Amino acid sequence: LSPQYLRHRLRLALLYGCGLRSYEVCDLRCADIDFERKTVFVRKKKGHIDRYLPLNDMLARGLKTYMSNEHPVEYLFYSQVSADGNQHPITTSTIQWIIKESRSKIDTKKRYTAHSLRHSFATHLLEDGLNILSIKEMMGHSRIETTMIYLQIAQLDNHSKFSPLDTLYQK
Repeated sequence: LSPQYLRHRLRLALLYGCGLRSYEVCDLRCADIDFERKTVFVRKKKGHIDRYLPLNDMLARGLKTYMSNEHPVEYLFYSQVSADGNQHPITTSTIQWIIKESRSKIDTKKRYTAHSLRHSFATHLLEDGLNILSIKEMMGHSRIETTMIYLQIAQLDNHSKFSPLDTLYQK
């Protein structure tokens, strides 16, 4: 069961679909979404690395619909408009509330958080065959050791192991 409102679904989709941290979703600006290049720009904070992430077609369609309906000005997601007409960005508490509400509507014993959606992003990319260095860049990790944790979590296909000698003379 997904959240009722498109803006809530998009916030969760960015956590999982781009592997963003909660505060990174809150800090996204409209200008950070490049529909032409299909990228999301994430400003450096933790890890001290600016990064560009791929923007999935389905997520791009949702964001276009949201932006045409909600008319965000600076921040992609805003919580309220002040008396002077300025929009203010959402907070990480907003993200936590959306997850809590979503969790309450499904029958599961599993606990999930914004950060577990980020972990799932990395683990699923690894299971789908993306190399660990690319995942490190996408996650914005400054140290490869941080990314290596996902090697222990991922359920990698053990049947695909082979020796480089097996393919050396096939070319």
